[in-house]
Amino acid sequence: MRWMIVNTDYDPFIAWLYRRHPGLHEASYEAQLATRHATRFGTSDFYSHHLRALGYEASDFVANNPMLQMRWARERGVGFPPHRRWRFRMRRGVVPWLWRERGEEWLEEILLAQVRAYRPDVFYCLAIERLGGAFARRIRPYCGRIVGQHAAELPHFDLEGYDLLISSLPNLVSRFRQAGLASEYVPLAFEDRVLADLRPAPRRYDVVFVGGLAGAEHAWAVRLLERLAERHRVAVWGYGAERLPRGSRLRRVSGPPIFGREMFQVLSEARIVFNRHSSVAGPHANNMRLYEATGVGAALLTDAKSDLHTLFTPGEEVATYNDAEECVAQVDALLADDRRREALATAGQQRTLRDHTYRRRIPRIAACVESLFPARAVRAPSGKASEAAEPVCSTAPQDQAACDVTVTGTPCR
Repeated sequence: MRWMIVNTDYDPFIAWLYRRHPGLHEASYEAQLATRHATRFGTSDFYSHHLRALGYEASDFVANNPMLQMRWARERGVGFPPHRRWRFRMRRGVVPWLWRERGEEWLEEILLAQVRAYRPDVFYCLAIERLGGAFARRIRPYCGRIVGQHAAELPHFDLEGYDLLISSLPNLVSRFRQAGLASEYVPLAFEDRVLADLRPAPRRYDVVFVGGLAGAEHAWAVRLLERLAERHRVAVWGYGAERLPRGSRLRRVSGPPIFGREMFQVLSEARIVFNRHSSVAGPHANNMRLYEATGVGAALLTDAKSDLHTLFTPGEEVATYNDAEECVAQVDALLADDRRREALATAGQQRTLRDHTYRRRIPRIAACVESLFPARAVRAPSGKASEAAEPVCSTAPQDQAACDVTVTGTPCR
């Protein structure tokens, strides 16, 4: 079975990648893709790597990287719409003005050409916010099944072209199902190959936060981090610090966004990693930092969620807070007790490496997708059907050590 894994990257990461590697845009398609994967950014090649380990054929495509995608098209003599096009407008309402607008027609057209060339059995899309039901219907003649994965704000267009939608948010699974779409719950994960990339280093930072500081949604976390910065050595990497007041302590301890290997290295050098969820998570424990921080062996302090206990044991594997006062008290206590903090970090890492790796998640995803193909069996590395590929489905998250996929409806088999 052939899988086509389609993703998009943050525009700031794409710009960073090509600044970091001068001349990369002139390299071959395969060389550019390999350089991107080597950063370990986002989900990198995590899905395709573990699918290949199960005996599938799998390839990655980054739909919104213009240098990468246009190189693919040029190497194969495929035409595509212009990246930018001239537009005419009235500046200030009175002055005729000619300007160049960045169009995205090329994104879908090149990806459509890739689908036609690759002819996947499974089109697995991690970017349904850019590639909705209309695009899914365009590629239907060239795909076996079309699967999407999403755990953020829902796009404002239809998704009816998708055969299955996977989410790490139970509330989104419910919304998809209420809309008549097939959906399954699969938690996020950590890639344990990252550990080989880390260099030994001491715990240099008391508290580390990696993420956004701008916007109303982050205002509460910013105020809390300001309080922590008054008491401890806080280090922040992300966007939005330049918009903080000039007298902000966070402005003085903030660095630019960091990605992939650099981010994992910083997390591993933290005594405590501070985490907070976005509003879309609602009452559910669901973001990448849960797994990234614990996976590299840092003590995680995260906002308490109703189902966090299905992923980690609060107080033993991760520390939690319900409000600002409790967060400050937890940081004070953890930094004052090295033994307790390191025990928490060790237990959290052990839990993640045991239960929350892509090595465990991908067979579960494969089982759900295989259920769309009658009379097929999920192939383990030995070529035999994998026992891990037969999760029991239910209506809410349960013990993830026993079952990584919990869904509403029938078993994924």
